Amino acid sequence: MNFNYSERMQGIKASEIRELLKLTEQPDIISFAGGLPAPELFPLDHIKEIAYNVIQDQGKSALQYSATEGYPLLREIICEQRIKGNLDNPSPKNILITSGSQQALEFSGKLFINKGDVIICESPSYLGAINAFKAYQPTFVEVPMDEDGIVIEKLEEVLIKYPNAKFIYTIPDYQNPTGITLSVERRKKMVELAEKYNIPIIEDSPYGELALEGSVNPSIKSFDKNGYVIQLGTFSKTFCPGFRIGWIYAHEDVLQKYIMIKQGADLQCSTIDQRIVAHYMEKHSLDDHINKIIEVYKKRRNTMIDSMIKYFPKEIKFTHSKGGLFTWVELKENMNSADILREALEEKVAFVPGASFFPNGGKHNYFRLNYSNMPEDKIIIGIERLGNVLKKYY
Repeated sequence: MNFNYSERMQGIKASEIRELLKLTEQPDIISFAGGLPAPELFPLDHIKEIAYNVIQDQGKSALQYSATEGYPLLREIICEQRIKGNLDNPSPKNILITSGSQQALEFSGKLFINKGDVIICESPSYLGAINAFKAYQPTFVEVPMDEDGIVIEKLEEVLIKYPNAKFIYTIPDYQNPTGITLSVERRKKMVELAEKYNIPIIEDSPYGELALEGSVNPSIKSFDKNGYVIQLGTFSKTFCPGFRIGWIYAHEDVLQKYIMIKQGADLQCSTIDQRIVAHYMEKHSLDDHINKIIEVYKKRRNTMIDSMIKYFPKEIKFTHSKGGLFTWVELKENMNSADILREALEEKVAFVPGASFFPNGGKHNYFRLNYSNMPEDKIIIGIERLGNVLKKYY
């Protein structure tokens, strides 16, 4: 077949992460590749109970079409339990329920980007966002990061150079892939720049509540008084990703445009899944569940860092994230982590090569490791295997 596909399909490639996730189906592979939560922490008994009650008591409504904006109780609970501590008087009218925050990223591309438009992101940035935006054929402008997140002076230089840039995309909390957290002072300054240069900020915050050290950071949105910040949230990392429930929190005028896009895409998110998530949080404490997650992930992060110190060549650099799911590894400049992955797979260990996290390519001497999904004993074994591979290059 030789179909005449759209131009945008020329720039779309299969997600490297999604392809690597197929490896997790092999029981002998120790995978540090995906950003998978620990499945043994899913509250199965409580979910079973809630799902039964939803079917028993609300079955006809739960299996019917519902409003595009989302289940009203769920939107209220998100405001009350997930947002209120970070924003003054959040309102359900500012929330649209999405199929995970990934759908919100895709919708953001559709809403803002024309072919050739400049969008601004951290360097490196989340691969899933890069792929979602690439479909709309933008020009990516990358801004470097340091240990406190995106460098604000460099960001302003870019805003001056590209006055018609469409938005700034950022992951401020325990960033994917680096694990770096944007400092509070820089969050304030980023909002000031958004107002000064009249550009929206898309704040992607799937990991913000997973603080393994210290307290949860104030969101960028919390410093926004004039509607410049569009905040994306999700239950995928703090509850269960299989429900595919996320949300957009934005000024009403902006949100209405997202709602129109969603109506054209899928009409609504799963009615029954929204109700199960809402009634779980109504009856059980998601905060308590998150605390259990944090306890486990902190042990796994510490195990991974300690193992890297023990088994990796001393010249290798890596981040010590204070939360989230990832650490970011830097190799010598002349090395290619994709080549190393091939050898690592022969040793039954997997990770994600770093080049795909840079939207304009290059920088092959990085890779990302996930510590949330593997138990401590497998982390130690996997890092030792990976260290043995890396020693061949040093």
